[in-house]
Amino acid sequence: MTQPNSDNKQLSSHDPQLASTVLMVRPASFGFNPETALSNAYQKAPDFTDGAYANQKALQEFDGYVAALRARGIEVIVIQDSKEPVKPDAVFPNNWFCTLPYGQVIVFPMLAENRREEKRDEILEQIKEQYQVLDVEDWSEYEAENFFLEGTGSMIFDHPNKTVYACLSDRTHKPLLETFARAHGYRPVYFVATDGNGKAIYHTNVMMHIGATYAVICLESIKNQAERIRIAQELTSGGHEIIDITLEQVQAFAGNMLQVQNSEGTPYTLMSETAYDCLTAEQKRILGIHSSPLPVAIPTIESIGGGSARCMIAEIFLAKK
Repeated sequence: MTQPNSDNKQLSSHDPQLASTVLMVRPASFGFNPETALSNAYQKAPDFTDGAYANQKALQEFDGYVAALRARGIEVIVIQDSKEPVKPDAVFPNNWFCTLPYGQVIVFPMLAENRREEKRDEILEQIKEQYQVLDVEDWSEYEAENFFLEGTGSMIFDHPNKTVYACLSDRTHKPLLETFARAHGYRPVYFVATDGNGKAIYHTNVMMHIGATYAVICLESIKNQAERIRIAQELTSGGHEIIDITLEQVQAFAGNMLQVQNSEGTPYTLMSETAYDCLTAEQKRILGIHSSPLPVAIPTIESIGGGSARCMIAEIFLAKK
């Protein structure tokens, strides 16, 4: 694993954990999705009924996010969502596909039927036109068998250590996780995590984030003490300083972070302003040793969509043509 230099914030420009290019989908019909709300406790139905207003607010937040990334030298591929069919969660592309640092693009099986519409061939074709893609794997056939694994929502990758972490839920099934990990040479580390009401946390990236040299995790969400200790030991032995967050902070999306790097190798940790504001001074201090925080204002997307800064990003680990 690449270690920070003396200023603690400059990583190798080729750090395998951090992407320097990301893909984002600009929404055309953002809104509350009642189908996903069945398993996502973080969605809130809006007080207003004007769908166009919700999308307008989401567009403003999306464009501000993209501008913040580009201003810091992070390359952003922006894909415009198609108007038909209506896809209220298209702004969260990380759930339906991911790229791996070895030339693969993987399309994932998703629980919500109306989210399956987000899998657009033209997005995959654009990636293949610009990047060296060895293989596109489509695991969507498992949807017919009711097995689901929702990309980097379900799985948190530690690429240098070839480990993948996952909390099991209706959207993250153990047999499929194990099959996927084995197929790509990763070691699966799975556990059960619940929110303050005892409900299974629907996506791992709500309560956990792994950077190059640190990890953010809500250990109290892992109720089994032996599991909790095991996960903490896994992270520490993998070279990560743990920033432990509370269930209350999870509710404010503090687990939904992503570390990326710009073209010069400077690392930034992406998060919402909601998430950053809920961190303690000590948590901010530790995070700042490893990375530069980059909070963005996305309150509408967070509230109505139930996803935050990390969910909006699909990392591109592929080499350019």
